[in-house]
Amino acid sequence: MVKIGMIIGDRYEVQEKIGTGGMSDVYRAKDHKLNRFVAVKVLKQEFSENANFVSKFRVEAQAAAGLAHPNIVNVYDVGEENGIYYIVMELVEGITLKKYIERKARLSVKEAVSIAIQVSMGIEAAHNNHIIHRDIKPQNIIISKEGKVKVTDFGIAKAATSNTITSNVMGSVHYTSPEQARGGYSDEKSDIYSLGVTMFEMLTGRVPFNGETTVAIAIKHIQEEMPSPREYVSEIPVSVEQIVFKCCQKSPDRRYQSMGQLIADLKRSLMTPDEDFVKMVDPNEEGSTKMMDSSDREKIKRQARNRDSMEEAMHLRKEADMKKNVRRKREIPYELEEDEDEEEEEDDIDETEYEDEEDEDEDEDYDPKMERITTVLAVVAAILIGCIVLFLVGKALGLFDGSLFGETAQEQEQEEEKEQVEMIEAVGKDVDEVKVALLNIGLTPEIEYEESIEFAQGIVMKSSVAKGTMVEEGSNVVLTVSAGSEGVKVEDTVGMSEAEATATLGKSGFVVNKTESHDPYIKAGNVITQSPAAGSKAPKGTTVTLTISLGPEISKVQVPDLMAKGEEEAMALLVESGLQLGAVGEVNHEDPALTGLVCYQSYSVGTYVDAGTVVDINISLGPAQATYRFMEAIAGPTPEEDPAYRAGTMVTVTLMADDGTQLLSTQTASFPIEQQNITGIKSPTGYILFQYMNVTEGSSVTNEDGSVSTIEGTSESKEIRRPIQFMEE
Repeated sequence: MVKIGMIIGDRYEVQEKIGTGGMSDVYRAKDHKLNRFVAVKVLKQEFSENANFVSKFRVEAQAAAGLAHPNIVNVYDVGEENGIYYIVMELVEGITLKKYIERKARLSVKEAVSIAIQVSMGIEAAHNNHIIHRDIKPQNIIISKEGKVKVTDFGIAKAATSNTITSNVMGSVHYTSPEQARGGYSDEKSDIYSLGVTMFEMLTGRVPFNGETTVAIAIKHIQEEMPSPREYVSEIPVSVEQIVFKCCQKSPDRRYQSMGQLIADLKRSLMTPDEDFVKMVDPNEEGSTKMMDSSDREKIKRQARNRDSMEEAMHLRKEADMKKNVRRKREIPYELEEDEDEEEEEDDIDETEYEDEEDEDEDEDYDPKMERITTVLAVVAAILIGCIVLFLVGKALGLFDGSLFGETAQEQEQEEEKEQVEMIEAVGKDVDEVKVALLNIGLTPEIEYEESIEFAQGIVMKSSVAKGTMVEEGSNVVLTVSAGSEGVKVEDTVGMSEAEATATLGKSGFVVNKTESHDPYIKAGNVITQSPAAGSKAPKGTTVTLTISLGPEISKVQVPDLMAKGEEEAMALLVESGLQLGAVGEVNHEDPALTGLVCYQSYSVGTYVDAGTVVDINISLGPAQATYRFMEAIAGPTPEEDPAYRAGTMVTVTLMADDGTQLLSTQTASFPIEQQNITGIKSPTGYILFQYMNVTEGSSVTNEDGSVSTIEGTSESKEIRRPIQFMEE
């Protein structure tokens, strides 16, 4: 029986009960050996004598002890003492996901997905160690005060094998998979189903199936279709809804086949939430009955026509062979011997056909002459293909030129010469009309503006190609257009952000059109080029086309600024950027404002790295605290402190730091107490507390009349507090 204050394993002092489960109770305890607080899970007394439950508890301990991941509650120690079976775990100060959902009614999509990613990463680590949780639910997911999400309570976890079968549904029925509800085979995909239900609850604030009894709920998991989360919350993106649906498929084969696949889709949903990218799997699709569409019917018709054509061709070939034989009999003698041989071969074939009726169809298709011809043609085709491949490779390497095949360079140029078109009349016409006409004949207009008194605004003043000139299709034609007598100067926006450039041009009365292009030197979102060019003049209302940079064309992404962000926000930023969160360390940092926030990232802000790169971060624990030491002997109470103190009095001496840490406690009647050596004190000041009883003995007094009076002794409780200053280490 566990009691508050008892010591377990000679080091864990039980302080308070913080939770209870079906098989165990959880206590907050202090590890006196490592001076830290821990959580101790203890098997309930009523189960400790049950060999089956003890076995399950030991399996939990062994399985969980092999896991080490930032998103899993770490196990420090396991043991048994006087019939008490216990597991010592990391103490996570925080709130369960269940209570968190209840407080907020439902979570935002971004928050729900971020939590799901962390849970998935923890479960993935377990699966990689062949451990199935089997009881994934919001009650077994803890959100720490720092925002870290951790999976706990591997209470029914079991090392997974190819033959893992459970006969019991031990997890909570609201989150159990159909195969668990049936009492059948369960594997990693059972955890995926339960996580899908958990995501449903995070997004909607309710579980998908409910009922009056556990049996009724279990039947719904087996038989009823999963309701749509968007029926309850319409703003849930289609990608997130599809992820939930795929997790919660009745058949395990139709779910995500691994946590890695699920994590990839969850991260993608943060970047493109409205994209329907989730691929639903139907393993029975190949064997299912399907309606034929018009393309299927047409394909079958083509196949039938091909068969008919082949049969007709065979029939015509046979007729041609027969006519050929007749014709050969009439030809000159030197061909007779060959004809006779051919006729003999045909006769042999005919005899074979009639002698073996079972092989009739096969024999009808067989023709030795056609076989020889086919073989020859195949060889010729192979040689030709080889020559073509050799030529293409040689030409790519510059080994051949056109003259190799009797073709001159001039002839090649003539062959490659583009089609030419005749330039139309442009001068004096409206620029919009001319642009349309040029595009229609395959030419590309480029516009330049100039101030003009002679030409009205928007009229073409000159063209780089004169009317009637024959030019190659696709050529550029520069049109100089009148900006009127009061054209507006086009400001230089190259290098500006899109928003800044749009605002600048808008102030001048221009309309902005945007195109995008990759550029290795211009920051993504900034202007690469503009048309009309900077410094030129154009009328108000003219469209200025800006080319906006998409950044480098290679598969590089820019590292976002994670500094001063919480861990959850940092992870979301990384996912949105196509990167991954790596190791999360905890360090001291001199800036108190960064306490609990990112104070270090392994890649500098703005650096281009490969998509999927892992970025490590450090979370600040705040400024490093100075530590102090006490290395003095302790003298007894002085006359100034207590004139009534008498040497030899039994005194309780306690050394305390001002932060409440007890450094020493002892009883003695002999002072001074030998020199102490106490280090690592976190407070610069403290005090020595002396507690004792001042006792005076009774006495007899002779009165004036000769009688004797007795004066009883006294006893007084005394407490003296002596302030002290510790030395800095």
